[in-house]
Parts: sequence; C-alpha cells; structure tokens
Amino acid sequence: MADGSQGPSAAADRLSVTGRRWVMRPVDDRHLRALVQISGLAEPAARVLAGRGVPPEGALDYLAPTLRRQLPDPSLVVDMDRAAEHLADAVEAGARLAVFADYDVDGGASAAIIIRLLRALGSDADLYVPDRQREGYGLNADGLVSLARAGVELVVAVDCGTTSFEAIDAATAVGLDVIVVDHHAAEIRRPAAVALVNPNRIDDRSGLGDLPAAAVCFLLSIAVVRVLRARGRFAGGSEPDLLPLLDLVALATVCDVAPLTGLNRVLVRQGLKVMARRGNAGLAALADRAGLRAPPDAGHLGYLFGPRINAGGRIGRCDLGARLLATDDPAEAAHLAELLDSHNEDRKTIEADVLAQARRQVESDGSASPVVVAAGRGWHPGVIGIVAGRLKELYHRPTCVIALDGDTGKGSGRSVPGFDLGAAVLAARQAGLIVNGGGHPMAAGFTVAADRVAAFSAFLAERAKDAERHEAVPVLDLDGSLSTGGATLELARSMAAIGPFGPGNPEPRFAIRDAVLRWAEPVGKGHLRCSLDGVGGRLAAIAFRVVDTPLGEALRCAVGSPVGLAGRLTVNSWQGRETAQLIIDDAMDAWWPGTGQSDR
Repeated sequence: MADGSQGPSAAADRLSVTGRRWVMRPVDDRHLRALVQISGLAEPAARVLAGRGVPPEGALDYLAPTLRRQLPDPSLVVDMDRAAEHLADAVEAGARLAVFADYDVDGGASAAIIIRLLRALGSDADLYVPDRQREGYGLNADGLVSLARAGVELVVAVDCGTTSFEAIDAATAVGLDVIVVDHHAAEIRRPAAVALVNPNRIDDRSGLGDLPAAAVCFLLSIAVVRVLRARGRFAGGSEPDLLPLLDLVALATVCDVAPLTGLNRVLVRQGLKVMARRGNAGLAALADRAGLRAPPDAGHLGYLFGPRINAGGRIGRCDLGARLLATDDPAEAAHLAELLDSHNEDRKTIEADVLAQARRQVESDGSASPVVVAAGRGWHPGVIGIVAGRLKELYHRPTCVIALDGDTGKGSGRSVPGFDLGAAVLAARQAGLIVNGGGHPMAAGFTVAADRVAAFSAFLAERAKDAERHEAVPVLDLDGSLSTGGATLELARSMAAIGPFGPGNPEPRFAIRDAVLRWAEPVGKGHLRCSLDGVGGRLAAIAFRVVDTPLGEALRCAVGSPVGLAGRLTVNSWQGRETAQLIIDDAMDAWWPGTGQSDR
C-alpha cells in the first residue's frame, strides 16, 4: 500500500496503549487526486487537506492565505460603526478614556490593541483590570464608578461586559459612557452601553462568532481609522499602520482556544509573521525569558507565552499581562516578563496541589455524571481554569472546578466538542442557579452560592444528557500512514503550509508502519528519544513527558520489536542541520492502518 494510504476507518476493536481507538479521516479519492494536481503537494500532505475539507479550487488560497482577500468589512458586525464613530469623536475631543479588560490573555491582548491604537492616534487611556479574587470576572459597578470619579468620560470594555447589566447601569447613572467589545455568549437583553460590539449577539449576522475579543478589537481599530480617514484626519500622511497589531491577535486567538479555521487561521498565520519581527517589546521580552530563539509558532503561543501572561491574573497583579503587551519600553518589558515568569513558577506548584485534591474528590465520588464538577475550600481561584482543563483531558467530559470561599464559590469550566458550556452557564444564570457567569462553547466562568453547587451540577448534567456527546472511548484521528522512508524532511516541511494548528485544524498525525524500534533512551525532563528502522530508511522520534507513563513503559519494552506508532511529523533543527522527526503520541502492538492487525 502506498504511503499516505487510508486503510480501514478504524482498528476494529483494538485500543492503543493510551486507551484510544485509532481512526482514519475519510477521504474521497477523486478529491485527493485533484488536490495533488492543483496544489503540487505530495499525496500524504494533500490527504491532510482533503481530510480537513479543503476543496481543490480553494487549495492555493488555503496554502497562501492573505488578509486582503479574507478580511471582512468590520461594518458587518452589529454596532461596529456606532462604536467607531463614538470612539473617534472621543479621540478628536481629547476626552479622557479608559480600557476595562478581562485578566486573561485575550483580555490583555485586547486592551493592548486599543491602547496602542489610541496611542497611535495621539490619545491615551487608563487601564483597569479587576482583581480576580476581590472583584471577580467582568465589569463591576464599583470599578466603573471609580473611573468616572477620576474624570474618565468613556470606557472601552474588552473581552467582558455583554451581560454586565447592573454595572453598566451604574456607569450610566454617573454619566460614564461604555463601549463593549466582546465575544462571549449573549442574552436577548442588552446592556445600556453606547455600543455592544459582539459577533455573538443574537441579532448579529456577520458569521464571525468564532473570533476572540482581540480580533474584534482589531476590526474596531480598522473601523475607527476608517472613520477618521473620512474626516480628513490623515491628510498629512500620519495614518497609523495597524498590521503590527496582528501579533496580539494571533496570541489571543491561540490562547483563547478559538478554532484555527477560516479568518482565525489567516489572522494567526499573519500574526506569527509579525511576531517573528519582534516589534512588540513585551512579546520580545517574554520570548527571551522563555528561552525561545526560533521564530514562534502556535505551540509556543499556547505553551510558552500564554501561561506566563495568564500568571499575573491567576496569582499576581491582574494588570501585568496587559501592561506587558502594551508597553514600548524594553526595560519595563523585561521587568514585567521576569515578574510573570516568577508568578508562573509559583502557579505550577499551586496548580499541582489543587489538581491532586480535585482528582481525589472526583475519583472517590465515582459518579457517572456526564459533567464533572469538583469544589473545594482553600483552592486558589487563579488555577481552577487550568485544573478544569486537566480534568477534562483525564475524564473526557465537560468539567467545572469551583474554589469555595465563605458562602460563595468562583468557578471555571472547560468543555468537549458537542457540549456548549457557555450556553449552559448562561442558562443556569437565567434559571437563578448561579450569581453570574458567561463564556463560550469550550470555556466558561461563573460565581455560585456554596449551597447551590449541587443544584448547579445537576442542571449541567441534565443539559449534557441531550447534547451531542463525545464517544465513550477516546479517539485519535489519523491523517494517513507512512513508512519510515516516506516520513521525509520535505513532507515535514510541507506540514507548516497547512498550519497553524489548533482547535478545528489539529496538527496532522500519521501512523508509522513497517517499523522496528531500535532503541529508546530517557532525555530531558521525562522524555524518551527513539530511533525507528523500517522500509526505506531510519526515522528519529521523541515522546514527550512519557517516562513513568504506560506509553513510556510500552516503548521501552518494545525495543527490538515491530511497533505501530502514531504521531506528528515535524522538522527538528539542531546545530544548523534540519531532519525529519516523529513526535510520538501513541503506540499499538505492530498495528498499522492497512490491515487492522499486526503487519508481521
């Protein structure tokens, strides 16, 4: 069977070492042949495109997307023009402005985009990020009123505010205007803001509901510049260049786990190019602090940058991330990056302790509920979102983790495909089961009374029963099968053109067939470096963080024997030399997707 062959749809009744069923993405042969002809890609790479539904006529645009062709008119979003006009008026009038931001990466990036826009227009803005423990998520009346008393005339609320009805009413009562730029789930009722710019408004038909708040802020920036251009503001040639803001859009898109499809994919792809130029002092300092020497990719944003920026909002000062992303001062950026890196190390220790307690609670409960809910006193509210994500990966179910303090609890949830957690939390709020809350399909935050946790948990479980559920047995999707000789450096390089990778566009995985594991040795912090022999040559491989796991034990035991592996083909750069390398995700006894059984 040729490299890239599809084989059967699944490995019959067999499960892998990690307890997953391997499933090939279905591909139509005529579709595949057309993609090979038009794109010029090798068949395994073209198969990846086909498995993602890329039509032959769209292949070239997919491989080389441009903002010129794919960036929509900002006016498609409801209230965008109203917000742009009002913000332009405030800039021209010299009004005192403030940005009120959420404390996560999307909020920090959104705040930095608006602050940088205003700075380029000769204006400025105060920054207000609520304290996670004292004020909680989103707009609050005390914070807005304090800004009004300080002389602020207009607040731009970013990544929050869609359901902050009482807080915005309080702002209006003291004469403070509020523009909301958000992307979270909305209700029929709208806040009394000057404008609510949110592609997830019920009456919005833009089709841009997958954008993070930072991308909506970028569209608002375009709209504001367009308004001022029409007024003759830039007749002298001083129009600001907005493309450098795309590094912040890319960062927020990846870290907010937005689907990397359509416009999001284009924004991240272009944003990574901008980021490689190191024009943002804060991101450059963060890269240096993380020891990143190569141009960043989506993985670096999610695993190196995101946790550090979030650490300020989790266990440090909540405005550190936004300040880092907004500064142009290299010395200040280096100082903030050092603080965030230190907070991130502290966060890891706190997170490990809460995760261990939450796991004991879930496993001692033995509940078969379709939604996992864990609650505990003394848990740091800054790490519960991460812990919810870890539990979701462990139990393959939507998960909420609640930090109880006195009579209330701060909660954070992470979901799985098929269950809209943001909508469920909004429904619970409307039903009076929680104090407040909101989110999007894959993540949500909320506040709940301690005596309503059980009722809230039961409510989520009932909603999940009718949702499109994930499979009881976890699945590992594969894009094709390769021999070791077919896993070439050229093929590994072609994978970059298909990225960036993330939700909606997962990194391609291949099954490696006809392979014997020559050796496997520990390297670094819990990794295994391996070498494979097979048809057509030898292939280097590595399995990350697998020592003392079933996968690591299986690999060590398989040395000298045929083995079936599933993983991602990447380019490994070392001392100026590039080679193909397989990042091992899973293993199965000498199985490959051509027979459904041992090939030897």
